[in-house]
Amino acid sequence: MKKQKVIAASNNVFTDLGFDAAEASVLKMRSTLMNDLRLYIEKNELTQAEAAKKLGITQSRVSDLIRGKWEKFNLEMLITLEAKLGRKVNLKLVA
Repeated sequence: MKKQKVIAASNNVFTDLGFDAAEASVLKMRSTLMNDLRLYIEKNELTQAEAAKKLGITQSRVSDLIRGKWEKFNLEMLITLEAKLGRKVNLKLVA
């Protein structure tokens, strides 16, 4: 039986997948915001139509958000959607 090399994970799955540090940071932020928005919609039991109205986007865009189609949302758009819900996004810088 061949031994497998085990590598400790970082705190960013995108780094572990081989993305460079800059891109991994942006991808992590995007995925965190998308998940946060999805949880908000679920917690408030909003239909996609209700969420779309609140966010100022189409129902199909809400569907993309809920389904995790991250390639359709840039970081600026996700921050804007959070702001439309009256929420503020804070970035934590770690050296």
